[in-house]
Amino acid sequence: MEARAKNFVIYVSSITASLSYCYFISSKFPKGIYRFTSLVPVFYIFTVLPLRFSCVFPTAVAFSFTTWLTNFKLIRFAFDLDHSPYRPSDSLLRFITVTALPIKTRITNSTSVKSRFQFKLGFQLLILFILVKTVLNYGNRLNPKLVSFIYGWLLFLLIDVVAAASSALLFLSTGLELEPSSDEPYLATSLQNFWGRWNLLVTNTLRHTVYKPVLLAFPNHKWAPLAGILASFLVSGLMHELFVYQLSRAAPTWEMTSFFMLHGICVVVEMIAKKALTGGRWRLPDFVARLLTVGFVVVTGVSLFVPPFIKGRVDVKMLKEYKSLSDSIKSKYPQIPL
Repeated sequence: MEARAKNFVIYVSSITASLSYCYFISSKFPKGIYRFTSLVPVFYIFTVLPLRFSCVFPTAVAFSFTTWLTNFKLIRFAFDLDHSPYRPSDSLLRFITVTALPIKTRITNSTSVKSRFQFKLGFQLLILFILVKTVLNYGNRLNPKLVSFIYGWLLFLLIDVVAAASSALLFLSTGLELEPSSDEPYLATSLQNFWGRWNLLVTNTLRHTVYKPVLLAFPNHKWAPLAGILASFLVSGLMHELFVYQLSRAAPTWEMTSFFMLHGICVVVEMIAKKALTGGRWRLPDFVARLLTVGFVVVTGVSLFVPPFIKGRVDVKMLKEYKSLSDSIKSKYPQIPL
């Protein structure tokens, strides 16, 4: 426990010191390659910081918030991409907070936040508990593909639960909210619609740091939006490879990159097909479109997205950590059914 507390203190201190350096030093460089070069040490620090944690959960959160989101925000800060909101004209505290966390800038009604948070988080925790207990008790007897499917849902729920809990804590302390993690992706009627609903934090980050720069690099080219989409999916795939490595410490299998490139190509083909079919006016019934979309995501996810976690034994580590935590809680509060 002391080691974990020490790692957390080092993690927070490193972020604070690094972003203070960005605020006081890097901001003095003109935007562009000079400011970007001054940020290289910070990119390195934020990439290796999650490796200080040995447990899956804190490593995953540190990677998502710091290695991915904060590093990409600093890329926007370096080049002032799309009029980056991470400006040194703000106070140091605001600069650090907005850069280190995916925060909304608007204030939201406290009553609506509280009621929405309580209902959604309670339901998700119940489903999460059922799925974890299913894998723990019956995982060895279930079909491996079904287990992979369950792991996919666990990942989806964990992202939403962590985002909802973090948003609630932040709102209670500052009155600000985190950006939403997803927008009911299971209701998507196309792959393009699915990726516009799923993991919005990453989607928005890639839009500003990959997609839009590609459009600016190739103005007046009809194929530029398609190239921007493919580039975004490629970067997402490579970042997911790094994510799995940090969780498993195992060499990449490149299945993650294959998954995202497959989806990127399919999104491009889908967009071209929609445009060709009567100018995009023809469409499948929503029920059929949702069934095909979710079916494709599930099949490709089970085949390409989940296997790297299993091969790296991330699932084993996660379930072991859950069991250790639940045993610790039950020893103190035996009435809690964990």
